[in-house]
Amino acid sequence: MTAPAFEDLQQAADWFAVLQDASASDDDRARWQRWLETGPGRHAAWQRVQAVAGEFAAIKGLPARQALERGAAPGRRRAVLRGLAVVPVASLAGWVAVRELPWRGWVAAHRTGVGERREMVLADGSRVWLNTDSAMDVDFSPTLRRVVLHRGEVLITSGHDDTTAARPLVVDAPQARLTALGTRFAVRHEEGGAVRLAVFEGEVRAQPLEGGAPRVIRAGEATRVYADRAEPPVTLSSAGDDWTRGMLVADAMRLDDFLAELGRHFAGHLSCASSVADLRIVGAYPLADLDRVLHALQATLPIKVYRPMPWWVAVGPASGSGQR
Repeated sequence: MTAPAFEDLQQAADWFAVLQDASASDDDRARWQRWLETGPGRHAAWQRVQAVAGEFAAIKGLPARQALERGAAPGRRRAVLRGLAVVPVASLAGWVAVRELPWRGWVAAHRTGVGERREMVLADGSRVWLNTDSAMDVDFSPTLRRVVLHRGEVLITSGHDDTTAARPLVVDAPQARLTALGTRFAVRHEEGGAVRLAVFEGEVRAQPLEGGAPRVIRAGEATRVYADRAEPPVTLSSAGDDWTRGMLVADAMRLDDFLAELGRHFAGHLSCASSVADLRIVGAYPLADLDRVLHALQATLPIKVYRPMPWWVAVGPASGSGQR
């Protein structure tokens, strides 16, 4: 089934908020009915809004639900409902899922929250940067220097280990063991059961844990590693480690990919309409200032930023409008 148009979803969300408000009148309901019947995609958009409302009703921990349960003022309640309604069902479910941390992430010794980055030095002199929403443990033994990445992304510049002649530095993920061969590299959990390995200096040996052949990834290369295989390496973007300096660097990057990356640093939902998804982004943007980035995008691209709630942002075409 074709996804509802972004504009129809915006309008359906507004109508949903209007009709859920206790002050909704018979005239409001009549105007909503006329709106519903006068556009080919509006029934589908309305069904999506209702489905999302059902998903939302089952979720206890969302800040917006808590605002409703506390009895927000009518205008605030309407804005909350409108913001919820436009989030696609799959996106809402995905957002909730990625925020529900596995127990290992909860008890990991080193963690970052959404939008937080942290730098540390390990006992062997290795420098480690944890990206947004990440968790890891460190386990140094007489035979192994081990980093266990439970969630998110880590970048490591390996130190010189004087303790033992043969004590390799490894990063363990559920899919693979990644062994540093004197290097600077990053490991990141991705959807679909993979970890992404990017090597900036030296080499890293990627060993899938379910018997796949090992693969050595060299400086300037990246690969995805699954439990049973490591994909052939591809050329690495030179800006792949700029997040350690708090920047997101784009070189002809698709807008939807840019927003997906930016959204990892935002404690909420950030979406992109398909009609503007292929617009290209160039430049360096501060990860810690979402408002500044969105303002820059809206000033330089034919887009409009919708923000019905602080935790929900949608980017659509400049010509789009809601029923406001």
